Amino acid sequence: MVSGKLQEVVSLGVLVLGIGLAQTNQSLLNKTTIPSPAIPSAPAVPLSPERRADILMARKMYREAIEVYQQAPLDSAVIWNKIGIAHHQMLQFEAARKCYEKALKINPKYSEALNNIGTVYYARKSHRRAIKYYKKALKLSPQSASIYSNLGTAYFARKKYQQAAEAYQTALSLDPEVFEHRSTYGVMLQERTVEERAKFHYYLAKTYAKAGMNDRALIYIRKALEEGFKERDKLKADPEFAGLQELPEFQQLLTLEPRVL
Repeated sequence: MVSGKLQEVVSLGVLVLGIGLAQTNQSLLNKTTIPSPAIPSAPAVPLSPERRADILMARKMYREAIEVYQQAPLDSAVIWNKIGIAHHQMLQFEAARKCYEKALKINPKYSEALNNIGTVYYARKSHRRAIKYYKKALKLSPQSASIYSNLGTAYFARKKYQQAAEAYQTALSLDPEVFEHRSTYGVMLQERTVEERAKFHYYLAKTYAKAGMNDRALIYIRKALEEGFKERDKLKADPEFAGLQELPEFQQLLTLEPRVL
């Protein structure tokens, strides 16, 4: 009897000891960090001079961008065009024009450089020459909304409003966002400088209304009025605005006296 109890006690001790060892081993396993297999990291690829200069352009560090672009291969029309844009942003129009022309010597069919020469002449108020270069660019890139937009703006500056409206309509049909672009520091400049801002916004409103983009038409009508547009009768008479006549927002604009900016 005693022997049986002794055997039971010994068995119980062995069981407890086994549980303790198991817990200890598990604790050690939990505390042990098993190293993960090393994953080789890809070597960092250095940025090209063109890419580094593009970053400087985005930061509006144009002089520094020119220096870095010049470290890139100078047998590239794209590089010379970008150097021209950097000069252009610093209002160095003659230097910009020469760079665009170097781009064209390398690639005579580079429509972006032709467009950008047009913007140089536009900045110098030589609108007739600007139109000439925009048309040359369009022969090479007939689907470019930005060039059509620039052509319209040059016609607008010459008070050729019908031709301007037609160019704007074509630009909008090619790219519904063309007039909303804010920056084109890549390879092509889009002109936004106009003297008669009230009338300019009025024509953009007509362009949007004709395309059925009523929300944007209303935005540019308001902008035109805020810029001092006085010919409110045209807003009622122009056929482009026929689809807006019954809209409460349009009727409100007709009675509104916005603060002229």
